[in-house]
Amino acid sequence: MGMIHGRLYDQHLIRINKLKTLKEININPYPSEEYTITSNSKEISNNYKTNTHVIIAGRIIRIRRMGQASFIELKDKEGLIQIYISRNNLNYDNKVYNLFFKQLLDLGDIIGIKGYLFKTKNNHISVYAKQINLLSKCLHTLPNVKTDKSGHTFDSFDKNEKRHRMKYVDLMVNEEMKHVLLTRIQIITFIRHYLNQMNCLEVETPILQPIPGGAIARPFITYHNTLKRTFYLRISNELYLKQLLVGGLEKVYEFSRNFRNEGIDKQHNPEFTILELYVAYKDYYWMMTLTEKLLQHICWNIYQGLTLKVGQQDIHFISPLKQITFFEALKHYTGFDLSHLLENEIRTICNEINVQIDNNMNKGQLLDQIFSQKCEQQIIKPTFIIDFPLEMSPLAQKHRFKNGLSERFELIINGVEIANSYSELNDPRDQLKRFKQHMKLYNQREDEKMLIDHDFILSLEYGLPPCTGIGFGIDRLIMLFTHQRNIKEVLFFPTIKSV
Repeated sequence: MGMIHGRLYDQHLIRINKLKTLKEININPYPSEEYTITSNSKEISNNYKTNTHVIIAGRIIRIRRMGQASFIELKDKEGLIQIYISRNNLNYDNKVYNLFFKQLLDLGDIIGIKGYLFKTKNNHISVYAKQINLLSKCLHTLPNVKTDKSGHTFDSFDKNEKRHRMKYVDLMVNEEMKHVLLTRIQIITFIRHYLNQMNCLEVETPILQPIPGGAIARPFITYHNTLKRTFYLRISNELYLKQLLVGGLEKVYEFSRNFRNEGIDKQHNPEFTILELYVAYKDYYWMMTLTEKLLQHICWNIYQGLTLKVGQQDIHFISPLKQITFFEALKHYTGFDLSHLLENEIRTICNEINVQIDNNMNKGQLLDQIFSQKCEQQIIKPTFIIDFPLEMSPLAQKHRFKNGLSERFELIINGVEIANSYSELNDPRDQLKRFKQHMKLYNQREDEKMLIDHDFILSLEYGLPPCTGIGFGIDRLIMLFTHQRNIKEVLFFPTIKSV
């Protein structure tokens, strides 16, 4: 391992020395002036015409140096293009060609090419270079990814921790991972366009919050020097969005960057993206229909159909999606009807079916653990789990027909929770009572407890219209549609351990 690092360090020193030589022959390795580009690799491939003059730019990923003629493989934002270099045809004298091109250019350098199009004897579209401009000198050796005739890739940049730490290198050399992140951008764009077409308003809510409200989670804590008070990075934006409905905005949404000071695993990152949508005068049944249509819109735009293949499973987004109540799901996957049992009876069953629990868990937490450990991972096809116990839903309306239950659903796909929705509780007195009950049930330490947001309660007293809301886990949604099992693969800059 030390030898490998030694070789890389030597290569770094060699490239630094090349900087000095470049300056000695009056070539600026980091020019600032605009470099006008007239085409790219995709446009050249789609609209090829012999002798067309082009100006392109990109990163050198392969060089085949020969005597008087050589080839460069250049990578730009759209793909790869071959560059043909002839010593006799460049606007440089032979001395500069032999020194600049043959000795001072390296893999990873960003260059600009002015030339014209032609095809090689092998019918390969190429650019015949008339001029090369160095636009940025790369001082490190790039991973040399190779593909054999069978399409197998080796020597790839595939050590996960290093890839996630050096995302810029990952984007350079791993086209698959670049495609995943570009698909992330596309999906968010599709969702935003869909909601805007519904006349929903995209809004912004505070990231620094005086009270970590809207969810149960350990927050990140910071301090405002001027105000001399503690603030929290938001764990949810839900309470703020509901206040906008109180103010008369009837359809609002936000792509919210949330922060939770908890564990890191394949499905959890300390900062993550949630789409929160709230619509006045609708309920959770309406939101289920909207959710189906939105998923169909995404799937159709990405895959031109309503079926997503995940491993050996076909995930269909054809309406209507399956619905099953929370207690029906528990009975189906555990064999026990838990709908009328007391807390101690549920605790006993947890021990019988090997559900890991803590002694201080309340009834709602016990039910949540049973569902998480015994049910969720087995639900593959898109399924709405509906009608959760009130103990698990402090912000949801009581069910209009079923005692002890709430008007809430979770969407589970491929064993993962993708979305959570309620008919929103808008009774200020009931909400205050639920907040107090929830604090008591969770029995958290003083510095971690769920504080009551009295500003939110005050807003409800002015009248929140009947409404429904939903939170989509955007990172998990993108994991689903890009076939990724690790959340770090769908984040541009995931949180990772220090070196």
